[in-house]
Amino acid sequence: MVLGCKKQNTSGKNFTTLFEISNGTETPEYSDVISYYKELVDTYAEISLFEMGETDSGKPLHLIVFNADGKTKLDEIKHSPKNRMLINNGIHPGESDGIDASMMLLRDIVQSDSLKNKYKNTLISVIPIYNIGGALNRNSHTRANQNGPKEYGFRGNAQNYDLNRDFVKQDTKNAAAFAEIFHTVDPDVFIDNHVSNGADYQYAITHLFTQHNKLGGTLGKFLETQMRPALESSLGAKEIPITPYVNVWGSTPKKGWSQFFDSPRYSTGYTTLFNTFGMMVETHMLKPYKIRVEQTYELMLSMLDFTEKRSVNIKSLRARVVEEVLSKNTYPLTFEINPEKEPSLLQFRGYEGEMIDSKVTTGKRLFYDRSKPYTEAVNYYNEYRSKKEVTIPKAYVLKNGWSRVIERLDNNQIEYSRFKKDTMIKVESMHVKDYKTRRNAYEGHYLHYATEVSRDTVDAQFSKGDIFIPTNQRGIRYIIETLEPEATDSFFNWNFFDTVLQQKEGYSSYVFEDIAEQFLKDNPEVQKEFEEKLKSDKDFAKNPRAQLNFIYKKSPYYEKAHLLIPVFKVY
Repeated sequence: MVLGCKKQNTSGKNFTTLFEISNGTETPEYSDVISYYKELVDTYAEISLFEMGETDSGKPLHLIVFNADGKTKLDEIKHSPKNRMLINNGIHPGESDGIDASMMLLRDIVQSDSLKNKYKNTLISVIPIYNIGGALNRNSHTRANQNGPKEYGFRGNAQNYDLNRDFVKQDTKNAAAFAEIFHTVDPDVFIDNHVSNGADYQYAITHLFTQHNKLGGTLGKFLETQMRPALESSLGAKEIPITPYVNVWGSTPKKGWSQFFDSPRYSTGYTTLFNTFGMMVETHMLKPYKIRVEQTYELMLSMLDFTEKRSVNIKSLRARVVEEVLSKNTYPLTFEINPEKEPSLLQFRGYEGEMIDSKVTTGKRLFYDRSKPYTEAVNYYNEYRSKKEVTIPKAYVLKNGWSRVIERLDNNQIEYSRFKKDTMIKVESMHVKDYKTRRNAYEGHYLHYATEVSRDTVDAQFSKGDIFIPTNQRGIRYIIETLEPEATDSFFNWNFFDTVLQQKEGYSSYVFEDIAEQFLKDNPEVQKEFEEKLKSDKDFAKNPRAQLNFIYKKSPYYEKAHLLIPVFKVY
């Protein structure tokens, strides 16, 4: 792979991979991948292997670490002054390019004096295969659009979850184990290796950096103006053309496209919450497997080179993020394409496409003519702006009893304390005002979206054991993105608080009629509001049940927990 590097292997062991033996047409089975790394560990002092947590398959995740100084201690990784890179492979095991590329990358580094010296200031951590259950479900047909390898794993994990939708909600043991690895390493840079789907074009590889406006501040600016251009330039020097991930489905890219917006359900959206520079590698499904793997390998080397050169900058920028976020007082919850910004122009290398008659169905089909390549300027919409923002509180308070939420806070090393006694505090409360719900199941949930809440300042009684979560900590972004109901991937939107949407108590109309009559007499301001609504709302005036329910919700008999998010904000 790397030319001009002196390789040393005095052990007598053969570390040639199945990918190389098969001339770039095959990828190894899960057990063979792990055995390969165990052999590397036994042979080279610079490679360490750890078992971390458990996956839904029943098997642990593995973490491989390269350290030029020798064997690595797990509890010392995140405190190391070295660059820290985490590479994730096989999240979709049919997309095995990174699995093979990482095996050869670590082997080549430890067998080359020049490469060991070049990356002596970097800890390279690799998850060999993240979706173990999917890797064990091996086949040759589920990737219908993909050109090799001959056999590969399945997209769903042992519970049939897509793990690249599970990073915030953590329904799987895989995601909990990943969180353990991620916070153990606390990487400066994260790479997740994938294979793309969608449009056809000339590139064999594309990049999907986390959306830079969402990353925000000095981190986002550094990523967009320095890291991305440097990676593109480095690969260009290797004669490997690369372009941003082509976010186009069902049409040609000539009309341009928007940058993929990676909310925290995705790997790079999740790692961003802890101020890590994240990117997905997306090789092109229709290109030969050999080329895809080789270019993934070269991209990882280019990113290693960049982090070596810019280590001081990267660590300095990451260290200032919490202070930077808090200084702004508000935090963006949702985003939209910024219409005030002109799109970037990309010199895109595509294939001419047209709609032709289908030879299978009675309709038309999209056909890319590879005999007609083109290079043309296209619009790339990669500037987003915040659509909804909230004021950052001093802390959040979560009612005790919501154990699934607390478990995820623990998984992500969020700092909090518990009230030692019953306490009254002035807080901002949030009631669900409106929301929509997907009609079809999505990753084990019926996901909410377009959520709106009303906010009130109240004196609230909290009990001994309720938890107090300060925002001035490394996980500030994770805290806000999960506990603010209106955030895209909030715990509310992922159904963790759905029980507050259902009333547990009610009334019989014939009983409440007398109570309602007396309540209106005792509360003339409600009586006046009721009468005005009768005059202004024709549907309401025709609906006796709605009228009685209006009075019920104004009365002390209406349960306070209904639609009340059990999360409160302290200013």
